Amino acid sequence: MSKVIPKQSQNRSMILLLLSLAIFMVVLDGAIINVALPAMKAALHFNTSSLQWVLTAYILTFGGFLMLGGRTADLFGRRHLLVLGIGGFSLFSLLLGLTSSSVLLIVLRALQGLSAAFMAPTALSILLTTFEEGEERNRALSIWSMVASGGAAVGVFLGGVLTQYLGWQWCFFVNVPAGILTIAGILKYVPLQQEEVGEKHLDLTGAVLVTGGLVALVYALTLVSQFGWTDKSTLITLGVSIVLLAAFLFNEARVKHPLMPLTIFRNRNVSGGNLVMLPVVAGTLGLFFFISLYVQNVLHYSPSLSGLSFLPLPIIIGIISIQAPRLLDRFGFKPLLVVGASLMIVGTFLLSLLTPASSYLTNLLPAFLILAIGMGLSFVAVTVAATSGVLDNETGLASGLINTSQQLGGALGLAVLTVVASTTTAADVASGKVLVQASMHGYQVAFLCSAALMVVALLVSIFVIRTPKTTIEASDTSYSKQTIGI
Repeated sequence: MSKVIPKQSQNRSMILLLLSLAIFMVVLDGAIINVALPAMKAALHFNTSSLQWVLTAYILTFGGFLMLGGRTADLFGRRHLLVLGIGGFSLFSLLLGLTSSSVLLIVLRALQGLSAAFMAPTALSILLTTFEEGEERNRALSIWSMVASGGAAVGVFLGGVLTQYLGWQWCFFVNVPAGILTIAGILKYVPLQQEEVGEKHLDLTGAVLVTGGLVALVYALTLVSQFGWTDKSTLITLGVSIVLLAAFLFNEARVKHPLMPLTIFRNRNVSGGNLVMLPVVAGTLGLFFFISLYVQNVLHYSPSLSGLSFLPLPIIIGIISIQAPRLLDRFGFKPLLVVGASLMIVGTFLLSLLTPASSYLTNLLPAFLILAIGMGLSFVAVTVAATSGVLDNETGLASGLINTSQQLGGALGLAVLTVVASTTTAADVASGKVLVQASMHGYQVAFLCSAALMVVALLVSIFVIRTPKTTIEASDTSYSKQTIGI
């Protein structure tokens, strides 16, 4: 068990900036590559089947090692682990930009994802132990959520600009100076942990089981998008994942020093927050993927114009996230989750009405604005919910859980929506429709499925999330620390 040494309030803004920059690198890298894939395919002579591994290799190691990364930070020091993670991420980014081998690029992407798995939960864990639960943490998490949710849209924009004007390599090179600056700032401003107990027990059996289970699960979801749910390889991989994760839960219930103490799930909002995050991210990331295809393949936008079309999303998300702490103080996170999920349902449904004749200003932009407001409210509220009432020595665990939900949600969303869209398109082509019309119908059905995922998030927000008890002080401007009913 450990706690952070006394914090200097004058350094907290700088710490938040550095932690936000770290998560921005991770989120940006997951999205920036999408626009660059065609250029990478041509330059490195990827075939169609191997190109997907540029994304899959990163997702596998990132999603698979998150739980291990979060718990390791709790046990062995958050600042050390964050610096190592950013250092590895920056180094592998540099090598990725320099490589001329498609095979080596895939290997480096896997190593980059591994580094990210130790960066993301560790950075969030430092934030949770730096800012006290209540108003100040809500403000910090609003900035964090703004960066985490808006980073994907910024990544699409930046990826288009860099690819068109500087080359796909700069999608990786951009991480290097950002990583160096972040490491220098962390070493200067982020305090070391002060150890209370010398014993450090890492549940190696649990670590192997959960990492193997999550890697198998993420890989199974990527197989779904290629071969479908009933393919033999998909079913075998899913079976392996279920066995490993079941063995992990059995191990955690029996071992003296578990990697993931199951008691954390007694906190209803931690459990509910993760159950909300899963479909929300599944819907939004899958949504971004098909919107990118729509604006490039149907509206015929250039890479840079495609990226520019996404720019309103991070701007609106940023504005809403800045206002979110005040809304959290006044209403709590449950109403924000309900309203945010409802708006995301509306925005996503509007996207399902797009046609080849739709215009950006009258059809796409209004949907973007509604969707962005919903995202700004939802991501802040769900992060607060999923990390509230957590002990300092379990912040890395809680951070690993919420990041794992994000990654599994992203993989699930892409898998489900891709299968739905490709199946619909293939059926329409077989019935005699031209490819453009068939593809458009596939996109529309994918958007409707995304809306259905948002409905799941709304139902969990209503029936699982609980409004925490608060002590209201006399002054309207004062805010008491929230206490969670377990």
